Amino acid sequence: MEREAETIAETDAAGSSGLVVQPIDANFSLKDRIYDSLKQAITSMNIYAEDAELRLDERKLSEQLEISRTPIREALARLEQEGLVHIVPRKGVFIVRKTKREIMEMITVWAALESMAARLATEVASDEEIAGLRTLFAEVESEEAKAHIDEYSSKNIRFHQAILRLGGCQLIQEMADNLFIHMRSIRARTIGEADRARRSVIDHMHIIEALENRDAELAERLVREHSMNLARHVEKYVDYLD
Repeated sequence: MEREAETIAETDAAGSSGLVVQPIDANFSLKDRIYDSLKQAITSMNIYAEDAELRLDERKLSEQLEISRTPIREALARLEQEGLVHIVPRKGVFIVRKTKREIMEMITVWAALESMAARLATEVASDEEIAGLRTLFAEVESEEAKAHIDEYSSKNIRFHQAILRLGGCQLIQEMADNLFIHMRSIRARTIGEADRARRSVIDHMHIIEALENRDAELAERLVREHSMNLARHVEKYVDYLD
């Protein structure tokens, strides 16, 4: 915002003999906080769960946030521009679910981003950072993953986020963040299907070994294949997206 004010001042000063400072919207930080709060809440949901509540109630949100509905509407309009919600006149605001074809495309893009992050991680991540991945799964066995599927699902998601972070490329992380709401939910819902949890544990251990050995080619390939296995699972078994 400070930079925006400076830019406006510089632009106006070109046609003026003095510095012209535009008023700063006192509600700017509040609007940002409302937007961040709503986005975080949506991102944290499993929007593909069978009982997911996709309709957003403006009145309820207003009561929860203890603010008027006007700034909430502005935040929802911003979220609609990002494709996270859809505003239907006279019906309400709904969290967007992607179609099966769209999810398949998102998994493909995620596979490309995460596999490149894995390659980069073999070059820039420290031994301690890579060791942290092994610590995450140190006590997880295949049968335990199946028995505590919700807990394992959370670890699984943190594992993939960690690889993106270890790659050290901010742009890759930002691009992946735009896919995260859907990738997180699909991974959470499918991890307990068709023996995926057991195979996921094995895949993760192989990926960690490749990273520890600084084998860029292998790490990249294993991460890409791991994500594309999810795509194949969705293609074959998932029938609740369309």
